[in-house]
Amino acid sequence: MLSRIAESLYWIGRYVERAEDTARILDVHLHQMLADPWVAEDAACRSLLSVMGAPTSDDMPLSAGRVVTLLGLDSGNPSSVIGALAAARENARGARETVSSEMWECLNATWLGLPDARARVEQQGVHAFFGWVRERCAVLAGLADATMSRDEGWLFLVLGRSVERVDMSARLLSTHARAGGSIPSWLTLLRSCGAWETFLRTYRGSLDDRHAAEFLLLDRLFPRSVFAALSTAESCLAELAPGPGRAGVATDAQRIVGRSRTNLEFRGADELLDDLAGVLAGLERTCSQVNDAVSRRYFRATSAVMWVSEAVA
Repeated sequence: MLSRIAESLYWIGRYVERAEDTARILDVHLHQMLADPWVAEDAACRSLLSVMGAPTSDDMPLSAGRVVTLLGLDSGNPSSVIGALAAARENARGARETVSSEMWECLNATWLGLPDARARVEQQGVHAFFGWVRERCAVLAGLADATMSRDEGWLFLVLGRSVERVDMSARLLSTHARAGGSIPSWLTLLRSCGAWETFLRTYRGSLDDRHAAEFLLLDRLFPRSVFAALSTAESCLAELAPGPGRAGVATDAQRIVGRSRTNLEFRGADELLDDLAGVLAGLERTCSQVNDAVSRRYFRATSAVMWVSEAVA
């Protein structure tokens, strides 16, 4: 496979996952701000923007509308919902010969609907807009699953999606640490991941720190858990790489992902909770390092669009 095509498919996976996860996070957090009359809107907005890597200005107060504009409607920002969907469509243009016509039509129809996004928000509200985004991303995921051969193109698409899912999950969990580890914070996290009902069935309604952390970080069966996403990425890398020979693994990316997965797998939920900030920072570093390693090995030399970490900002 041409490196150009592989890179396009990898970033389609990342951008679509980024758009969906950002829409989920914004939808739930904005609803929580509206439902809780005691929440400090400016502080909550700054915390969310900081976790998502968006720059903030100290000299002007922030509102929920400003957050929606920055993280949802800013077409010039590839980390916003609209920017990520537009970037995914642009990458699909360069890989038309490998994506199915149904996938291209889905992405193109979504892109054609983006200019009306601001009007959709004003007329129907942010919940309707974010619901539309989630539905479009789900349609694309279903079409990819139903129409793509399980070849190298599929592996790069799923690899990009899994790496982005780990990164977004780590950022989402960072909001819990900033909220002081409260039970309402865990409820918000589970709903942001679409995991609330599955969590209730798994733990029979017992919502506490240990169970929530165990489910979002370590669950093997829930596809949006960090461990499941790392395992999927590791499987894709193993199929893409040549045989490892007699020792170790064949690529740096496999080594990085495998080390991170092992670090999670053999630590208990209580131990992870005690060092939650360090674990999440390590996961974000893992995603950045994996992206660099995959780019060096499989793609042409270009500067990738990456999140801006809070430490750098």
